[in-house]
Parts: sequence; structure tokens; C-alpha cells
Amino acid sequence: MAETVPVARGPVARGPIPPGPRAVVRSGWEVSDRRSRAALRLADHSPLAKVGVRAADGGPLAARLAVPHGRAERDALDTLVVGSGPGEWLLLAAVGSAPDVAARIRGDDEFVTVLDLTHGRAMLRLSGVAADRTLSKVCAIDLSDRVSPDGTAFRSSVARLVTDVIRDDRDGTRSYLLHCERSSGQYLFDALLDAGGEWGIEPDGFDRWEAP
Repeated sequence: MAETVPVARGPVARGPIPPGPRAVVRSGWEVSDRRSRAALRLADHSPLAKVGVRAADGGPLAARLAVPHGRAERDALDTLVVGSGPGEWLLLAAVGSAPDVAARIRGDDEFVTVLDLTHGRAMLRLSGVAADRTLSKVCAIDLSDRVSPDGTAFRSSVARLVTDVIRDDRDGTRSYLLHCERSSGQYLFDALLDAGGEWGIEPDGFDRWEAP
């Protein structure tokens, strides 16, 4: 018998990828609790808090974030700070923490734009031994360790879709976060599943509630 979503109090947020029969509600989000053991996995990580920030390149906030364009690093509070463009950052944090992340950013005496992107964007995680080969089938960027090591961030065409790509290895395994408009999330998910078919890719559930 297929599992059903348990009754939840209050509104339930839903990501761009339907979770299927293994659906549960956690922290106000409907997600899949599937746990794949495949060597190559793809999961919807859209519930992560996503905060977009713009400020002067070289200003006080840029100095405090200390992450240049093209790099991604975790800060002391385990927020993943992504330098997504000159004077532009994407901050990824635990589910439901976007207001706290935004409040920390607004402390400097300079003009800063801070926007909660959580519900308007899709976030996927592609992980496994063939993650780079899968992504290379739909993205022209050189993904070798020499050119795109762990902590690299770039914006490029992925399956003909403008996408932010962050290499964020987990437990010694190659892994990529892919960030795009919410309306394109299902398309990107399907394109990556198709690209990874020869390596036995499987959909996976969302399991990172404390940090990205």
C-alpha cells in the first residue's frame, strides 16, 4: 500500500518536484523520505533556506562574507555562502532559517539588497561517483578537479537552462547543488535523470534539515 502524507497543522509548503508515494511532511514541507542506496542519486533540496544578497563588491559586507565570485564556503554558523557573481551572493541554510540569515546580513552601514528566494527557486542535489559525467552531458563547463574543484561555483547553461552550479562534496563523494527558477525545477530534474540513466541514477529523498 502506498504511503500517504500525514495530517499536518498549518500550511504545507511544496517544492517543484512532486515527492511521489513516499511523501511526508517535515518542518512544514512536503518531501520524499525515500532513501536510495544507488551510487548516483538526485534529490530535491528546495526546502533549504535560500537568501539572495547584493552589495558593493569590496564593501564592508563583501569583506565580512569573505567569499569571492566563483567560490562557495561554509561560515561559522554552517551557512553555505556562494559567490554567485560580482557583488552577488547566495546563502543556503537550514530549513526555515531564511529570516535569521537575512537579519544577520542587514547589520552593516551600507546599501544592501536581501531577498528570501526560498519558495521561488528550485534546488537539486546530484551526488555520486558519476555525478561529474552526468552533469557533463548537459553542461559544457570543464568539471575536472583541476578546473572545478570542491567549492567551485558558477552560472552556466545546464540542459539549455540558466543554472547556478555549486560543487559541494559530501563525505568524500562528489556532489553538486543546482539552483534555478522554481518553474524550471521539474524540467531540470527530469533532464538530469535522463542524463544519468546509464549509471543507474535514482531519485532520493531530502535528508538535510539542519544545514545544506
